[in-house]
Amino acid sequence: FAALARLAAELPPALAVLVGFVDRERRGERTLLFNAVALVRGGVVEQVFHKRLLPTYDVFDEDRYFESGARPLVFDAGGVRFGVTICEDAWNDVDGPLRAHYDVDPVADCVTAGAQVLLNLAASPFTLKKRGLRPAMFAGIARKHARPVVCVNQVGGNDDLIFDGTSAVFGPDGSLWARAPSFQEQVLVVDLAPAQRVAEVPASDEAAALDALVLGTRDYAYKCGFRLAVIGLSGGVDSALVACIAARALGPERVLGVAMPTRYSSEHSRRDAQALAEALGIAYRVIDIDPVFQRHLDALGPSLDALGAPGATDVTWENVQARIRGTTVMAISNRFGHLLLTTGNKSEIAVGYCTLYGDMAGGLAVISDLPKTFVYKVAAEVNRQAGRFLIPENTLTKPPSAELRPNQLDA
Repeated sequence: FAALARLAAELPPALAVLVGFVDRERRGERTLLFNAVALVRGGVVEQVFHKRLLPTYDVFDEDRYFESGARPLVFDAGGVRFGVTICEDAWNDVDGPLRAHYDVDPVADCVTAGAQVLLNLAASPFTLKKRGLRPAMFAGIARKHARPVVCVNQVGGNDDLIFDGTSAVFGPDGSLWARAPSFQEQVLVVDLAPAQRVAEVPASDEAAALDALVLGTRDYAYKCGFRLAVIGLSGGVDSALVACIAARALGPERVLGVAMPTRYSSEHSRRDAQALAEALGIAYRVIDIDPVFQRHLDALGPSLDALGAPGATDVTWENVQARIRGTTVMAISNRFGHLLLTTGNKSEIAVGYCTLYGDMAGGLAVISDLPKTFVYKVAAEVNRQAGRFLIPENTLTKPPSAELRPNQLDA
């Protein structure tokens, strides 16, 4: 609360500002926590509003930490009464796929308390479905109550959550009056009237996913103190897409791609990895791990054979190659301070087509929520935006293969 008091003293007295924070109240022997918003005006913290609906589904577990607010949140400014809702508070007002079905409706309570404009302060994580559902929900609230609705959403990455912003203002008829950009911060000044500033949003799910992954990678790296990234480049589409995202997020001069071929690596994969690195302008190194692999064969082979014959589906030596690669790029990470970005996609992780301590080693699994089919679509979007083949055409058209044994295909 001391930080809020300092902020209040520094702000212009005539400016009314809503600031999110964690409020504390002492009740007997207990200290209760509230997800809260402070109204700062006239050099003081004038009011404190507590969030009323606490989600406990999906990535949310607020009821475990916070208490619920108990009253409608309204204040007056410039002759207008504003109703304040905090994120989930607004998701229980309009029937539809996003309705949360609580026993209370904070939006309706604000309207009953005389609110003429409805405000929603949110940290609503990005999903592809929300691209259409979230604005439709707020437009529906505006139409239902015949009042302008202003939704202000957080921007930035927080570990595995990405907040896209896309703050917006909707008129009483549900029409879009103003909108801030997606995936970037902006101070948006609007009048409560039609035809304000409406920023463009990504034109497709592929473009939106690409922007989201760039933002998430950038914020994760910087918040964890990394300025450099290293990626194992196989010549395949997964590592190619991760390299493109890293180059956008951190700058190509801060990204190192490492090819680690063995006797099973095809010549076209080596060419594709190098072509990608040159197109992106990232640093590129080839570290031949086949001698290390051969030493594993020589040292472990006889002992394993003495324990018993391999089964028909034995993948021991395939996993050994993956673990040598993981050790190699982690050594670079340790020596030079790079963040190791893993390249597995959602399809592989879902069925276990990956190697523990091998290709799963790293600090951030950039595309782990993208199914393989969608990886190809986002990769095509990278090339479309570039107007050329940043990701080599052969990478997009050849049959995918881990290249860990002769004539191997992923299909």
